[in-house]
Amino acid sequence: MMKRQSGFTIIEIIIVVIILGLLAATALPRFLAITDDAEDASIDGIAGGFASAVGLVRGQWEVEGRPAGNFTGTGTNTQMSFVTVDSTQIGVNGTDLSSAGEALGFPTMAPVDGGDSRAELTTDAKCQEVLNLILQNAPRSIVQQTGTPVTTVNQLAGFTLFVQADAATNATSCYYYQTNGLAAVPGRGATNVFNGFIYTPLNGTVTVFKNKPN
Repeated sequence: MMKRQSGFTIIEIIIVVIILGLLAATALPRFLAITDDAEDASIDGIAGGFASAVGLVRGQWEVEGRPAGNFTGTGTNTQMSFVTVDSTQIGVNGTDLSSAGEALGFPTMAPVDGGDSRAELTTDAKCQEVLNLILQNAPRSIVQQTGTPVTTVNQLAGFTLFVQADAATNATSCYYYQTNGLAAVPGRGATNVFNGFIYTPLNGTVTVFKNKPN
């Protein structure tokens, strides 16, 4: 008596392939939506923590008696102001350049001899310093640089945020771009097709933007 061979027929295989295709077509958009939601939640979380830390620094400035030009050392600039939070010195906007809407006491940089911590003199490097100073376990970031600028998305690999100041001659805002899924390096101040947040040391505001195409 011959044993009957077991297995799938061509028709059964075709049916299975069709079913798998239908399932993939249904599940993929949902998966992509979940990914987008996760990216949005990530930047919301970072920006929320950043805003809270900015508030803590501002509060410390009040507690310390609103220090202005209090940094001492070789070549000290009278415009270098700082507060100390958990043994960390943080440069703040301690002296006024009379800009519209300006409020003092918000973090601007890591204090250095001869430095100027006024908010109207924001730079790429200062924006990154603020991020690393005020956040515990700050997300890994790469900063735009004058000498060796970031020009390709490949240079952003391995970093969570791309950091740069605005395009003004005397910049007053920091832009923190989410690097995940970037198709191009953001131009200064661009928010139209990117996710990230803006920090303005002039008044301590933190504004989230989520415009990356789904």
